[in-house]
Amino acid sequence: MSLTFERLGLVHANGHRALRDVSLAVAAGERVAIIGPSGAGKTSLLRIAALALRPSEGRLEALAVNPWQATPGALKRLRARIGVVHQAPPIPPRLRVVTAVLAGRLGAWSMRRALLSLAYPSDIEGAREALARLDLADRLFDRCDRLSGGELQRVGIARVLYQQPRLLLADEPVSALDPSLSELAVGQLVAQAQATGSTLVASLHAVDLALKWFPRIVGLRAGELVFDRPAGEVSAAMLHELYATEGAALPLQGKGIAPVAAALPQDAGNVVPLVPLVRPGCR
Repeated sequence: MSLTFERLGLVHANGHRALRDVSLAVAAGERVAIIGPSGAGKTSLLRIAALALRPSEGRLEALAVNPWQATPGALKRLRARIGVVHQAPPIPPRLRVVTAVLAGRLGAWSMRRALLSLAYPSDIEGAREALARLDLADRLFDRCDRLSGGELQRVGIARVLYQQPRLLLADEPVSALDPSLSELAVGQLVAQAQATGSTLVASLHAVDLALKWFPRIVGLRAGELVFDRPAGEVSAAMLHELYATEGAALPLQGKGIAPVAAALPQDAGNVVPLVPLVRPGCR
């Protein structure tokens, strides 16, 4: 298994419980989308998977390793095999785009090569290729503080594409992108996973993107697992129940419900009806 959560729980220092009794196993090479309303615990779950947070309860295995029982050297090697796409990439503003992309392999490089690459990028063509996949090749030598939020998000994705991790985690990777760029970015993450045989787990606010690109859908609400189903078995009723706290409005990336309706199971020859409402601000 690439990821195993056994009765996982997380309580933050302020006493807020973010996750409760979450059990989930993700096999090598699987593609899994995590969906749910704001505050459901999606980011917390991915931060635990990325080894950025230690759970309060339960057990975690990542790439067949229990990280909290590993030696410091083994933990460093494990982290180098995990790639994370952040909703707001932690990229220093004065860094050049090429250097930000090449940072994806710092964990696999020697200290000498990493330092030399800061002075003179060691794989310019590799960085250019990763950026080209996201329509950003022309920004290769720009400083990151000259990019828009959406461009920075794509640079973060390019960095993970260049890293080529065995476990790819993406936390709302297209939140700052318009619909066409969202399709491009998610498509490239999926293509990377398919080409390398890596595991892809992504939290997505847009239900239509999740259903289109991911064979397995996990629904979280209030820190608890609500369902874990193949995409073709996710019904409209399940989605309405999952997002009940958001006013029964289904969050969609597109301008209508057709992408979701087409992906949902059919009932007596008719598509299961959905609430034809998109929340203001959803893209």
